Amino acid sequence: MTHCHTFIQALRNQGYRITPQREMIIETLAHGDQHVSAEDVYQQVLQRSKAINLATVYRTLDLLVERGLASRFVASDGKLMYTTEKHGTHLHLTCRICGKIYQAEVDLLIPLIQQIETTTGFKADFEHIALTGVCQNCCNQNLSELQKG
Repeated sequence: MTHCHTFIQALRNQGYRITPQREMIIETLAHGDQHVSAEDVYQQVLQRSKAINLATVYRTLDLLVERGLASRFVASDGKLMYTTEKHGTHLHLTCRICGKIYQAEVDLLIPLIQQIETTTGFKADFEHIALTGVCQNCCNQNLSELQKG
């Protein structure tokens, strides 16, 4: 069974109706190899069917997140980005200057997550973590500019 059919079957088993629009949205997200915005999904589905609207895309993506089949994060430009759980736990480092997104090992955060749980009793979901800052390249460029001036 393909990845998208697993999602569709999981939703059916939970009593959700799978409309043609919902199926196309799930297929688009499940077969993608990168993070996408709702607008990206909408544009891709729109190429297959005119019987789609952005609100349906958002509702379906929210349902997938709620049911644990997908995750979302806020990108540096403020857009909500979505990916399926097939990507596994991962950490993104987003440069607020150039916008480049770097992957990092999530293991770096395990001590912090454990400390949060120990001190507060809060169990964090860390399937998808995104941190914003300044990449080494942009730091070096800014340093060079300061040294010139």
